[in-house]
Amino acid sequence: MKIISGSFLLTTSLVTNGFLLSGKSVSLAAKNPNVIIILADDMGYGEISCYNKNQIQTPNIDALADKGVRFTNFYVPTPYSAPSRASLLTGRFPLRHGMVQNPAPDAGINNIGLKASEVTMAELFQGAGYRTKCIGKWHLGHKPEYFPVKHGFDEYYGILYSNDMRPVQIIENMDTVEHKVDQRLLTQKYTAKALNFIESNQHSPFFLYLAHAMPHKPLAASDNFYSQGNSKELYNSVIKELDWSTGEVVNALKKLGILDNTIIIFMSDNGPWYGGNTGGLKGMKATNWEGGIRVPFIISYPKEFPQQKKVETPCWSLDIMPTLMKLTGIKTNPEIKLDGQNISAIIKGKSDNHSPVFSMKDTTIRTIRDGKWKLFLKKPDFYREINLTNWKDERGPDGTTIIAPFAQATPADYPGVKPGRIDGEMLLFDLENDPAESIDVSDKYPQIKKDLIRKYEKYMHSIHNPL
Repeated sequence: MKIISGSFLLTTSLVTNGFLLSGKSVSLAAKNPNVIIILADDMGYGEISCYNKNQIQTPNIDALADKGVRFTNFYVPTPYSAPSRASLLTGRFPLRHGMVQNPAPDAGINNIGLKASEVTMAELFQGAGYRTKCIGKWHLGHKPEYFPVKHGFDEYYGILYSNDMRPVQIIENMDTVEHKVDQRLLTQKYTAKALNFIESNQHSPFFLYLAHAMPHKPLAASDNFYSQGNSKELYNSVIKELDWSTGEVVNALKKLGILDNTIIIFMSDNGPWYGGNTGGLKGMKATNWEGGIRVPFIISYPKEFPQQKKVETPCWSLDIMPTLMKLTGIKTNPEIKLDGQNISAIIKGKSDNHSPVFSMKDTTIRTIRDGKWKLFLKKPDFYREINLTNWKDERGPDGTTIIAPFAQATPADYPGVKPGRIDGEMLLFDLENDPAESIDVSDKYPQIKKDLIRKYEKYMHSIHNPL
């Protein structure tokens, strides 16, 4: 049973899309915490100052970390958008939910999207009486049957895919409301929509998924933050505006007196493109090096979680769904296999126990991280020099179909440590002592390598034999 409206009392346990809701009324659910996920697009591990003191200052995001918990080894399952976002919303690895590729209208990739059978956290919140809204980038299908309002969101406003894919247009719920989009105004518009939603739903529990376009290319910021300058100045302006937006959200919650009862998550969907900053990690977006899959992750919930805490235990975005369900009292159906785990105890510092985390590319698992060890199960991608004379971004600003400043980053602005070639097939790294993945220690620790391969094989068996 799929519950679209929370306007009646839930007096018995109900099953919605395969998930079990605890028997409670919406009036009781009103005491449940609000949930806000702020998802930056292509933000590197080193692009905010609480992760990288050499970066421009991001006081509002830093304040969120100061009032909450900051993870230093947090991962996404793919170094690119759609599979990562699907895993965030479902708690399931891409090989389970089936989103292993990015939809792209300008490349004719139109017939893929998140299956109706997949259960999103938005559907669970919606069924429990929460008001739900998605703002910004969706990228889980741009045909009407895949829209956010078909996956548990009461409302949607944003661009359905990446902001460099044509046609760039803003959709509200099911309708196109802007055919030509000045991307300099996107962060401002998304923030205004978020503030309006928070104010309108201050007296009932809500779930807000604020999926910013930035700092995905083309970079763009409003006149309040950028007027002119080179690509570095533009990038810094974009980050400053995202920091401003985060501050506006937090200030609105404070003003309404609901901050302490709101779970706020700030994170990125994958590593950076050119012009970004991995904070000294190797690689970038589209690679399975640390720079492509390790992301900033901050969670704040003053009522439950400590402040000024740093967590080093490797966790991943698939943990978010089961953790939020536990915190909000919504039970999940054990028949639906989740790949994440409830990490509340890790957040509180009461445990450092976490199962291995994996990353993939295309349809193949590429890496396993367990404790301080990371094993490349397949030979990684290495850096190849790009001839800048002939390089052109076909999805760059043109002033008509893609409206954004022309001072965009190029391959000359590589965001991380360039991955030089390393001999060997399965490369093993001790990330505790070698965070830049520079020394293969597979010959030195053959038993560690063997153990990680065994854990990978066990995980693959669970995917192919879910029951």
